[in-house]
Amino acid sequence: MASLNVGNLGEYLREQRRSAQLSLRQLAEAAGVSNPYLSQIERGLRKPSAEVLQQVAKALRISAETLYVRAGILDEREREELETRAVILADPSINERQKQVLLQIYDSFRKENGLDTEPKGADHISGDGTPLEL
Repeated sequence: MASLNVGNLGEYLREQRRSAQLSLRQLAEAAGVSNPYLSQIERGLRKPSAEVLQQVAKALRISAETLYVRAGILDEREREELETRAVILADPSINERQKQVLLQIYDSFRKENGLDTEPKGADHISGDGTPLEL
């Protein structure tokens, strides 16, 4: 796991909160975290867990993976791959077998192009952005 860049994360969270026109207290309540704790995250004084980041992302209606990248938990390439997989898995117009076949083809193309078929963060984050075992 990469080291956390909490200053960058805090600034980004503050920007997103302001864009959503939420007060610190409103976001803390919506995310289920304490107001002082969220304030410390925004000021770069605390290193939030993946679970807290997911709760904040959900409250802000942004991608949890984006926050994981900002926090240094996930790199940009891994985020893009996870989002691609999540879109495939969430598509209601294709059945489960078709989704698995599509993911196998996707993996084979990535392998052919010299990329890992399993993102490094995949054992930590499910396709829907929820943290697994951190």
